[in-house]
Amino acid sequence: MKDVIQINDQWYVLATSSRADDRTWVLKDGESFALFDRYGDIQHIGMGEQGIYHEGTRYLSCFEFSVNKRRPLLLHSTVREDNSLLTVDLTTPDLYEHSELIIPKGVLHIFRAKLLWKGVYYEHLRITNYRNRNIQLDLDFNFHADYSDIFEVRGTTRTQRGTHFPVKSNKNNIVLGYLGLDGITRRTRVMFNQQPNIIENSLASFTLDLAANKSHDLYLTIVNECEACPQILTYNKVYNQINKDKIEDKKKVSHIFTSNEQFNNWINRSAADLQMLTTKTPYGEYPYAGVPWFSTPFGRDGIITALQYMWPNPDLARGVLGFLSATQADHENPIQDAEPGKILHETRKGEMANLGETPFLRYYGTVDATPLFIVLAHSYYERTGDIEFIKSIWPNILRALSWIDNSADNNGFVEYTKHCENGLVQQGWKDSNDSIFHADGTPALAPIALCEVQGYVYQAKLAAAKLSIVLGNKELAGTLEAQATSLKQKFNETFWCEDIGTFAIALDGNKQPCKIRSSNAGHLLFSGIVEERYAKAVADTLLVKSSFSDWGIRTIASTEARYNPMSYHNGSIWPHDNAMIAMGLAQYQFKDHAQKILTGLFNTSINMNLHRLPELFCGFKRLPGQGPTLYPTACSPQAWASGTVFYLLQACLGMRFSAEPPQLRFEHPQLPDYLERLDIKNIRLGNGIVDLSCKRHVQDVAIHVTRKTGNAEIAVVM
Repeated sequence: MKDVIQINDQWYVLATSSRADDRTWVLKDGESFALFDRYGDIQHIGMGEQGIYHEGTRYLSCFEFSVNKRRPLLLHSTVREDNSLLTVDLTTPDLYEHSELIIPKGVLHIFRAKLLWKGVYYEHLRITNYRNRNIQLDLDFNFHADYSDIFEVRGTTRTQRGTHFPVKSNKNNIVLGYLGLDGITRRTRVMFNQQPNIIENSLASFTLDLAANKSHDLYLTIVNECEACPQILTYNKVYNQINKDKIEDKKKVSHIFTSNEQFNNWINRSAADLQMLTTKTPYGEYPYAGVPWFSTPFGRDGIITALQYMWPNPDLARGVLGFLSATQADHENPIQDAEPGKILHETRKGEMANLGETPFLRYYGTVDATPLFIVLAHSYYERTGDIEFIKSIWPNILRALSWIDNSADNNGFVEYTKHCENGLVQQGWKDSNDSIFHADGTPALAPIALCEVQGYVYQAKLAAAKLSIVLGNKELAGTLEAQATSLKQKFNETFWCEDIGTFAIALDGNKQPCKIRSSNAGHLLFSGIVEERYAKAVADTLLVKSSFSDWGIRTIASTEARYNPMSYHNGSIWPHDNAMIAMGLAQYQFKDHAQKILTGLFNTSINMNLHRLPELFCGFKRLPGQGPTLYPTACSPQAWASGTVFYLLQACLGMRFSAEPPQLRFEHPQLPDYLERLDIKNIRLGNGIVDLSCKRHVQDVAIHVTRKTGNAEIAVVM
C-alpha cells in the first residue's frame, strides 16, 4: 500500500503503481465520447464515470460482455496512437459445465475493436478457436442506460428525473429510451449484424458452434439518438473514413520529430489528443476542454489551448475566436454572470443545463477570458496576417475592451464578484472556492482583483493597440498604450510584496494584498507587466524547493497556510500553468528556468499512461524511484495539458512570429541536453511552407532551413 494514499474518502495513486493500471480508455468524436474499462466494458466502478455520452448525457451506463456467463481474461488493451481505435485482446479462463472442463483457458482468442464516429459507436468482435476440435460457447451482452446528466455522474443529486421507457427488443436490435424533464427524448439503439439466439429486455445472447482453427466475426452498433437518428454506416466504412480524415487533418499542422523517442511519444500523444478533443462548430474548430467532465467549449481553456498550439496549427485559434465572438454576451444577466462584451466561460447541452438546474447553458463567470480573447486575436494576426478575419471580429474586440474598462476600479484593476447564486465564487483559472486567501489562511472577500488578470489586461491593451495601428486607428492605439503604461506602473507599486519576494496573488475587497507565493506570479511574466527590477526575484521564487517539486511548479508554495499537495488549486501541479510560466520566463530571458520546467513535465509524461499529461496531478516532491501521484478526478485528456509541450518548446526556442513581412524568428534558442536534434516540418508561413532542423550546441541552437517555399523569412537572434 506504499503507492496508495487515502485522505478521507479520496484515494491518490502513484502514476507508476500497478494500481494505476486500472485505467479508463477514452474515445471521442464531436459531441460524443466514451469511457471503457481495460476489457472494453462499461461498469459502475471507481468514480462511476464509464459510459457512452452525447451532448452531456450518458446514453449507455452498462455494457458487459461475457463468455459462458464468465468474464474473459484480459491479455492486452490499448488505443491507437492517433486515438481513433481502441483494441482489446481477451481469452477465457477454464470454463466448466457440470464439473466437466469444456473449454480450457487460453484456447479462445477474443478480439474487440471499437470506433466512435458522428454520434455512433461501432464494434468489431472476432472469436478465434485455436483448439483442434469444435467448441460451443455462449456470448452474452448486457446493456443499461441511466441517461444521467454529466453533473449527476459527478455527484449532483436531483430531486426529480424524467421517465425511462420500457426496453424494446426485436430481431437484432434493442432500444432504450428516456424522456427528460426538458421535454427531449433520448434513445439508445443497439444493433447487431446478425440475429441473437436470445434477445429480451437489455440482454442479447449468441450461441456459437466454432470449428477448430476457425474464427467468427460479429459487429455491434450503438446509436445515440437525440430527437433524430444519425447516419449509420458499416464498421469497415467508418474505419476507412476515419483513416482518411486523420490523413487530411495531419496535412494542416506542423510535425515535430526529435532525437529522443520518449519525447516523441509525448509530442505525438499530445497532438493526437488535441485532434481528438477538437470539435467542428459552425464557427470553426474548437478544442473541448477535457474528458470526461469538461467535454464542451470553455472560453479560457479554448483560448489558452489555441495560444499553445498557435505555431503548429493557427486554424484552431481562428475557430476559437469565431466561436467566442458569436457567443459574446450582449446584455446583463445575473443568472449567467453575463455582462455586455464579456467572453463565455462555458456552455452545456445536457438536461440540467436546459432546465436551469445549473447556470451553464451559457455561463460567463470568468474574469480572464475577455482580456485573453484580445490577446489571442493579436497572436493569431501575428501568426497568419489574416487581417480580413480580424476586421470581422473587430467589433467584438471593442466590446471586450469596453467590458474591461467597465469592470475596473479607480486604479484600473479589473475585479470580479459572483452574481449568480449557483455560479463560481472564484472566477480566475483557479476557480475552486478556497483558492484565494490571505497569509493566515482566511478567505479573501469580494470584489477580488487577481494579479494575473491585471497582467492579461495590460497585455490585451497593448495587443489591441497594435491591431488598431494595422487597422489605421492611431488615436485609439495611443489611448490604449497610455492606459497600459499607467496600469503597469500602478500594478507594480500596488501588488509587489517585498517581504515574500513576489507579487500578491490578489487584492481583496478592502484593497488589501493577499500575500501568497503562487504560480499566478509566473503569468505576470507571461503578460510582460512585471518591471525588470522585480523579474529575477519572481523567477527565482518560482523555482525554489517550496514551489518547484522537480515535476513542476505548484499552484502555491508549500510554505503557505492552505498548502495541500492533494488539493485542486492549493498545491497541485497543472501542466498548462507551468507552460505559461515557462513562456513568461523565456520572454524575460530566464531560459534555464524554462528548461527546468520542460524537463520536469517531460519526466512526468514518461510516468503517465500513454505519455498523456492529465489536467493536474498532486504536488508531492519527486522522490527517487517514484513517479508523480495522480489526482483522482483529473480529466485525461485535457486540452490545455495536451498543448503544454508545444508551448514549452516555443518558449525554449524563443519562437516569435510577425505578419508583415511573414517571419519566424528564433530569439536566443536553447534546448536541454536530452534533445540533441529537433526537426519541424510543414510550418505554414505567409504563402508558403517551411521545414527546419534544429541542432543543439552547448550555448545555443543552430537552425537550418531544409525547405522553404513562398515569401516567408527565417531569422535567428543569438
